[in-house]
Amino acid sequence: MLKATAKNFDINEVSGDKAYLSRENLHLVDDLGGTAYIPFKSNSVARSGHHKRDRLWEKMYHHFYLRREDFLAHYHKRSNVETTFKMIKDKFQGFVRSRTPTAQVNEVYVKILCHNLAVLVQAMFELGISPAWAGEGSNMAK
Repeated sequence: MLKATAKNFDINEVSGDKAYLSRENLHLVDDLGGTAYIPFKSNSVARSGHHKRDRLWEKMYHHFYLRREDFLAHYHKRSNVETTFKMIKDKFQGFVRSRTPTAQVNEVYVKILCHNLAVLVQAMFELGISPAWAGEGSNMAK
């Protein structure tokens, strides 16, 4: 999934839970130009005897343990994504009904679009925002 994303987007940061912790994943993100913020497990060590010296692993291990506040500031950005996924699943169910892979992807896109529209409408009402559409006094039409 990360390689597919990198075809269309610059990879700056990747956050993942401990299940994604591996040397291979750290190096993949690094090779794509980003930094992986994946917390280390309690039994992780900076340098293991059965692995050759891995400077990236050591660097991120020390960042995690010695600069914890900075590490967690990056890592916890994923909380926003997890919250959004939960909101979408709560509102539109956590499954798709489509049969083909293309239709399944499109169904998920529509759920995301509907979620974003619902959030926009809610913000309009809560914040008293009155939208100005192109041609209705906005400079978009000029």
